[in-house]
Amino acid sequence: MKNSELFWQKSILKFDSSIEQAISNLNNSGLKIVLVVDGKNEFIGTISDGDIRRGLLANLNINDTIKNIIHYEALVVPPEFTKESVLKLMELNQIFQVPIINSQKNIVGLFLRHSILVENERNNIMVIMAGGIGKRLLPHTENCPKPMLEVSGKPILEHIIERAKSEGFKNFILSINYLGEMIVNYFGTGEKMGVNIDYVREKKPLGTAGSLSLLNLKTEDPFIVSNGDVITDIRYGELLDFHNKNNSTATMAVNQYEWQNPYGVVGLDGIDITGFDEKPIHRTHINAGVYALSKNALSFLEKDSHCDMPKLFEQLMASSQKIIAYPMHEPWFDVGRSADLNKANKKK
Repeated sequence: MKNSELFWQKSILKFDSSIEQAISNLNNSGLKIVLVVDGKNEFIGTISDGDIRRGLLANLNINDTIKNIIHYEALVVPPEFTKESVLKLMELNQIFQVPIINSQKNIVGLFLRHSILVENERNNIMVIMAGGIGKRLLPHTENCPKPMLEVSGKPILEHIIERAKSEGFKNFILSINYLGEMIVNYFGTGEKMGVNIDYVREKKPLGTAGSLSLLNLKTEDPFIVSNGDVITDIRYGELLDFHNKNNSTATMAVNQYEWQNPYGVVGLDGIDITGFDEKPIHRTHINAGVYALSKNALSFLEKDSHCDMPKLFEQLMASSQKIIAYPMHEPWFDVGRSADLNKANKKK
């Protein structure tokens, strides 16, 4: 556990800030907590990643203020608390950060469990679907599989693996088909990247979930699945923890998508005009192409048969299995078209 000088100050945010500013604060501080203060710099609450995700699920958007997502009853300790006492408090309440607040309600420090700063090694497997043809990306994919297209000088697949490795993942299975040997030749066993890579070879295109039926998992642990054309800053470990905490069979990362009607909308009741909505914004949640699955989800797949992930989720739902959404706010690119590839290269 660590309580150093002023490292916590970068996590402070004013109570009238936006959700977008809270997201930026979380990403920039790396402390996984926002400390919210009022106009007098008095502490009023905290915001965690989970608070933001719950707000997005409740149809708040990133331009809304943080007032509706603040945890006003956050656990705090006075400066005289010992580190040993705080650690016991953290263990009892299953939390990783505790603000230190003085008698004037000012923030004077932040206790952190050491494990929150150093990523633990995860033995869970990550499966990456890398067998697609990428027809919409022709001619880029004429002689190159889509996951091997370069973004900022490295294949998309390498970005995905490096991101997961930084969170402690070390065991990967790549599902390959179209020009799959190019992927094998590039990554091999994963030794050069300091990870373990195995392969599942599709004899025919099996969709975004079908090749999971070919897995021969020797563990009962849940695993991560990612499309091979998704570049994102999502924290795979937190997705897995969210999946486990909710005892889910299948968890889908979802991204909020906004679309603005370019026209003013007229509300009607028969021929009577009931109101006007000028260029309304519509918000929906879209499939982000990243999932956490429990092993028993595989029993709903027919071996070596085509199946897309939404179909698998529908089958699980029809069988009363628990399927949930993990709302994400991190940067996300689905590299499905040439315009997306260009955008990813500019942003990454």
